[in-house]
Amino acid sequence: MWKSHPKALPYLFLSEMWERFGYYLMIGIFTLYLKDVEAGFAMTEKEASDLYGTFIALVFLTPFVGGLVADRYLGYKKSIVLGGVMMGVGYFMMGIHSLTMLYVAMTLVIVGNGFFKPNISTLLGNFYNEDQYKEKKDEGYNIFYMGINVGAFICNFFGAALQILLGWHYAFMAAGVGMFIGVIVFLLGTKHYGTKTEKKGVQEGDMPFYKIVLFILLPSVIFGVIGWLLKGVQSEANPDSYIFGSDSTDAFIFACIPVIFFYGSLYFKAKTEDKRPIGALLAIFAVVILFWAVFKLNGSALTTWADRYTDREVTGTSQTVFSALKLSKEVEFKKDSIELYDHNFRLQKENGVVKKEVNYPLYFRNVEESKKPAEGAKVSLWATNLSQSINPGWVIILTPLVVAFFTFLRSRKKEPSTPTKIAFGLLISALSVLVMVAAVEIGNNGTEKVSVWWLVANYGIITIGELFLSPMGLSIVSKLSPKNITALMMGGWFLSTSIGNKLSGVLASMWDTYDNKADFFWVNFGLLMFATLLMFVLVKKLNKVMQEKGIN
Repeated sequence: MWKSHPKALPYLFLSEMWERFGYYLMIGIFTLYLKDVEAGFAMTEKEASDLYGTFIALVFLTPFVGGLVADRYLGYKKSIVLGGVMMGVGYFMMGIHSLTMLYVAMTLVIVGNGFFKPNISTLLGNFYNEDQYKEKKDEGYNIFYMGINVGAFICNFFGAALQILLGWHYAFMAAGVGMFIGVIVFLLGTKHYGTKTEKKGVQEGDMPFYKIVLFILLPSVIFGVIGWLLKGVQSEANPDSYIFGSDSTDAFIFACIPVIFFYGSLYFKAKTEDKRPIGALLAIFAVVILFWAVFKLNGSALTTWADRYTDREVTGTSQTVFSALKLSKEVEFKKDSIELYDHNFRLQKENGVVKKEVNYPLYFRNVEESKKPAEGAKVSLWATNLSQSINPGWVIILTPLVVAFFTFLRSRKKEPSTPTKIAFGLLISALSVLVMVAAVEIGNNGTEKVSVWWLVANYGIITIGELFLSPMGLSIVSKLSPKNITALMMGGWFLSTSIGNKLSGVLASMWDTYDNKADFFWVNFGLLMFATLLMFVLVKKLNKVMQEKGIN
């Protein structure tokens, strides 16, 4: 597999694999940690989802700046190493039980990812710009994407075992160790990078950095503060008078306005030959926001589904294996108790006062009577965060099949264009949501637990959509971007991911407001179908731009 690709690919593959090991380990336990009463912060579902959405949104917003700094000043190698070290330190700090330390750690991860994420993707694209590798670019990004998911798959087993054995802090430390291994692997491949890691410098016509600070970054901060302070119309449905749901959401949306304006200005100020490629990329960025809004529910609403509505009991040989690997907990059944399955009390904040919340969904509350154990009996439940490994597991299985499928079509000169792949990716992703609608119906709207196979099926289908869309997105940015702003445009791809991530947090925070959970998933289906229709409308124009550039 590696022989027909640049020698740098294995190093970038392994570096990204370990970086994603750390990131997805952290994400897999993040909301569970926030909601943990005894060792976490006793946050409600809404509070945890809102903070999660803001966090992952900012993680993908900073590549806008990180890509620009790497392009002009630091170069890719220094930026990747700096970002990796910052993220590793942030993970180590995250398990320290202090809100202040949590926010400092989150800040390090947010800024560090801004330096790491866009630049390792751009560096990979630099190798495939050579004539001998051009036709292999999509395949290269698919292989690279598989590396991301190998890390994302294995990390949750480490996270579950370390959390059960030693606590949250050690699980977060494992994320930091993974990140540092990623940096070391990247440095070991230095001899294969040549001049590809060097900065491009300030090009003629580029906006000076001080202007970017004055006209983009500073306005973003000011707009964010305004969004935080500005209040909407107070009503019964909106007692706190937020405009978009919470202070952090308001601040984020307002802060994005100057950045979006900047990307729009790139189009209007571009050279004639660059206008259509930049316009094509901006159109794709806008459409895929809705994909990320639904896809990123894996760390919030779908984790809640795994926790509350999925049958997680393991028996027989499975129980023996899970117990030996410390991937499950034993829980005692007490019929008339308000204790949670982890023997903590769920606490809710009300007017600043913490109180016991009797109505928190107990694991056994929606288990069928015929399946409930005897009073005092113990059952073994697999750790909730293991559900986060289903998606990357599917990616590992399906990536070779998708690559082979497109290779077969290419050999027959029938391979669809990259925009067409993205359009079908959105359609397939929309169909995955229907699986969860069916799961809600089978479980009588959450009154009965359902099999984990519903989650497996949902993730399996959306993974096919993801493989059609996400690596293709990275590839098309590398193909269409003007050379002097490649990393900046890669930052634009991550900006659309960022906005989608925040929208995902907004969607997840509304979970408890839906009496019929099927309606929650129907909303997601509608959003993805809307994005699908838009993309199919754009495909013809996007294909024309690709042809003009002499690429597929």
